[in-house]
Amino acid sequence: MFDLASEIMATLRNNKLRTALTGFAVSWGIFLLIVLLSVSRGLVNGMEAMFDQRDTETVSIRGGYAQKAYKGMKENRRIQLKDGDLAVLASQNANVLSEVTAQISNDTAKVTSSKDYLTDGYRGVYPAEMRNSGVDLVKGRFINQNDINQGRRVAVLNEESAKTLFGDKADPIGQLVKISDLSFTVVGTYKQEWRRDVFIPYTTARSMSGGSDKINNITVKLRNVSTIEESDDAEHSFSSTLGRQHTFDEDDNGALWIWNRFSNYMRQSAAMGAIGMAVWIIGLLTMLSGIVGVSNIMFVSVRERTHEIGVRRAIGARPASILRQIILESVVITTLFGYIGIILGMLTAEGINMLLGDSGNSPIKDPTVDISIAVQVTLVLIVAGALAGLFPAMKSLKIKPVEALRDE
Repeated sequence: MFDLASEIMATLRNNKLRTALTGFAVSWGIFLLIVLLSVSRGLVNGMEAMFDQRDTETVSIRGGYAQKAYKGMKENRRIQLKDGDLAVLASQNANVLSEVTAQISNDTAKVTSSKDYLTDGYRGVYPAEMRNSGVDLVKGRFINQNDINQGRRVAVLNEESAKTLFGDKADPIGQLVKISDLSFTVVGTYKQEWRRDVFIPYTTARSMSGGSDKINNITVKLRNVSTIEESDDAEHSFSSTLGRQHTFDEDDNGALWIWNRFSNYMRQSAAMGAIGMAVWIIGLLTMLSGIVGVSNIMFVSVRERTHEIGVRRAIGARPASILRQIILESVVITTLFGYIGIILGMLTAEGINMLLGDSGNSPIKDPTVDISIAVQVTLVLIVAGALAGLFPAMKSLKIKPVEALRDE
C-alpha cells in the first residue's frame, strides 16, 4: 500500500502543471457547490426563523368588499366582521379548527404618560396574538387569559414606545399610562421592527368600543390539517360559513381578505426544497467540468505509461492491481483538490455569515454548512474521482503486453 501511494505521489509530482490546472477546475467546482449550498441553507434558515416566531397553523380573515351582487344584495358593499362570527365559525367548522380569536383596534386613541404621549392607538387582542404577530417579549409578560376573563386594564408596549413614554433608563413594567382617559398598567414590552402597537386585552377593548360589535380581523387556529389541499379546503369552508352569515357568494374573492399562513408555509417549504435540489444540480454540473478534466488527464497518463503497464503485465501484475492504481490516482487528485475547494467554500460561507450577522432584515440566516454537508460532498468527491478514473483504467486493461513492450 505504501508503494502504491508513493507511485501515485511521484506521478503527480512529475506532472505538476497539468495536475495543478486540472485540480483547479475541481476546486472551483467544489467551491461553488459549497457556497451555493451555504446560501441555500441560509435562505432555509431565514424562512424557518421567520415562521418560527409565528404560529404557522393559522388563517387570518379580514372583511373586504363583495364584488358580486348576491341574493338581492348589491355589489361593492363592505363586509364587516362581527363578534358573533366567532361562535358561528367555531360551531360549523369544529373538525378543522381548535381556536378562534379576534382583534379590534382604535388607531386614533392617544396613549399618554406623565412624560410624553403616543398617537399609535391600541389593539385589543387575545393571548394567541403573541404567536400570531411574532412578538418577541423583552420584559414582563404578554396579555394572558386572566386579563381576558377579568377585563383588566393592562398594556404591552413596544420597547421604543416605552422609551418615548418613560425615558431610556426607566423600567416601564408597573408604570401607568392613560388610554382614552383610562389608566392602564404596563405589564410587558416587546421588540419588533415594523410595528409599534399597544396591546390590551380584547375584552377591555370591547368595553371601550361604545357598544359596537365590529371586529377588525379573525384568526383561526387549524387542527387535523397536514397538507396544502386540506388547508385550502378549510379556508374555503371558512369562506362558506361567513358567506352564509353575511350574505355573499362564497366564491367572491373580494368579500374576504384571507391570509392562510399554513398554506404559505407549506408552499415556501416546497420552494426551498426545490431550491436546494437545484443548487445540488447546478453545483454538480459545475463540478462536472473538473471531473472531465481529471478523466482526460488520466487518459493521457495511461497513454504515457503504456510501456510501463506492458512491463507490469508481462511480469505478472494482475489487471486488478493496475485498475486499482489508476482509479486511486484519480480519487486522490479529485479528493485532494476537492478538499481545497471545501475549505475555501466554508471560509467564504463564514465570511458571508459575518457580513450578514448584524443585519436583522436579511432573509439569509446563518449561511454556513454543517458536518453532514461536508460528508455528503466528500462522498461525491470519492465517487466522482472513481468514475473519472474508471474509463481510463478500463482502457489500460485492453493494452496487450506484447504491443505495449514495442511502444516507444
